[in-house]
Amino acid sequence: MSTEQRSHVVAIDQGTTSTRAMVFDRSGRVVAVDQQEHRQILPRAGWVEHDPMEIWQNTRAVVGGALGKANLNATHVAAVGITNQRETTVVWDKTTGEPVHNAIVWQDTRTQSICDELAKRGGIERFKDVTGLPLATYFAGPKARWILDHVDGARERAEAGDLLFGT
Repeated sequence: MSTEQRSHVVAIDQGTTSTRAMVFDRSGRVVAVDQQEHRQILPRAGWVEHDPMEIWQNTRAVVGGALGKANLNATHVAAVGITNQRETTVVWDKTTGEPVHNAIVWQDTRTQSICDELAKRGGIERFKDVTGLPLATYFAGPKARWILDHVDGARERAEAGDLLFGT
């Protein structure tokens, strides 16, 4: 299909409570929308998780749903844009794509003890100077460390190069 025929853009908004896909035409007009909510998993006070596979399935469903509502298919798509939850963190097997743990959501506070330990070791300003970010449970680094420290075999698999990490 020529570039001329690839006339639409799909935007995927993967949010805290749902995943939405919007299809735009060349003039920027919204021609279709589809959305599905996903479960909030609350294993303990202060802990918030999402099932990465549920989010993946919902993403596929809403993109297909929005394209279907617009009577389009993938050959009509010129580009895809993605917005996400930013600091929600997931670690997965690079070969199978299977997550090693649920995604730890941006508002989860289970990593406070990791942040406190890091602050004692180097001072809060040291981390801000190096990363440009404050030392806080919000950010992905402490969440990734929590997964490596608490999921059986995760650290070893990561050190072997078998795991990937993303937000």
